[in-house]
Amino acid sequence: MSKYMLIMRGTDETNAAMMATIDEAMAATGRFIEEMMGAGVLVAAEGLDDPGRGVVVDFSGEAPVVTDGPYGETRELFGGYFLLDVATRQEAVEWATRFPAVRGSKIEVRRVAEADEVPHGSENNGQI
Repeated sequence: MSKYMLIMRGTDETNAAMMATIDEAMAATGRFIEEMMGAGVLVAAEGLDDPGRGVVVDFSGEAPVVTDGPYGETRELFGGYFLLDVATRQEAVEWATRFPAVRGSKIEVRRVAEADEVPHGSENNGQI
């Protein structure tokens, strides 16, 4: 079994469309979560708060710079995730295609690297 993260990505438009039917969206998402729990594949799921309440830590200069949200010219925002423990990438993709998403939004499917796959020490000059 491998862990896969289904990363929910939306735009201002898809977020507005979801908020217009939030009760229906939450009910459909709840049913989707129950399906994954019933199948024994759901490890975790979280949604993120409004990006305007977040901060950005920018490491492009000599010292980190912290800026309050909202973000600048972001076309897509990471809105939340589902973490699944499934046998194959294809199974993760199948779950992603079943999510009751708003038209125009996206779900990125990424495998979570195992601890022994992460470079250590001299393999990466101490960088993560």
